[in-house]
Amino acid sequence: MSKHLKRLPAPVSWKVTRKVHKFVTRPMPGKHALNECLPLTVLLRDLLHHYDTAAEAKRIVVNGNVKIDGKVVRDVKQGVGLMDVVSIDKINEQYRMLIDRNGRLIPVRITADEAKWKLVRIENKTTQKGGVTQLNLHDGRNILVEKPQEYRTWDTLKIEVPGQRILNRFPFETGNVCYFIGGQHVGEIATIAGQEIVSASRPNIVYFKEGFSTVKEKVFVIGIKVPEIKLPEVKVI
Repeated sequence: MSKHLKRLPAPVSWKVTRKVHKFVTRPMPGKHALNECLPLTVLLRDLLHHYDTAAEAKRIVVNGNVKIDGKVVRDVKQGVGLMDVVSIDKINEQYRMLIDRNGRLIPVRITADEAKWKLVRIENKTTQKGGVTQLNLHDGRNILVEKPQEYRTWDTLKIEVPGQRILNRFPFETGNVCYFIGGQHVGEIATIAGQEIVSASRPNIVYFKEGFSTVKEKVFVIGIKVPEIKLPEVKVI
């Protein structure tokens, strides 16, 4: 696999210039799909503008000054995706990765206390050896739980990082606030009014108090009644 991508066909979620340079770093395979993450090089150089070159960004990462979800990373090709928390210790800055209204990943500045936790969506549940239930989350991590009946697919968890202690749960239910991670309303927030369970392989439909609907996969619950996270400038529909 090539270490680089041409900029022109790079994922639309990457907020990079397309014609200034020919190539851009390809993120290493990991917890996020290629079109759902961007490499640390791009974040540090192209989005935050802290460094002018890839070499400068690499130096700061290799020296252990950057953390993702509370863990030190030393590879500038490490991918960062939705809800990941990035900390740059050398300059004491912390960011949460969100999506803007153009569907592009962007860093949102947060406090050091906010960087101690993140939101993760439950993608599915599986039963492991011994009958233990495992929650499989949107960022590739897994959590074993003792009371599986308390957790449902599409619910959102607030967890500690780098540990995985569950701090809170935001159920996918009427009245809660959600953030759109795709579709016509990407980057906006709305309130769930109800949902339609569709038979066969078609996706379930979610309805919102603001008067529209979308498929369930594009919805990420971010709080009970009010958002739990600091958001970029978003349109409240």
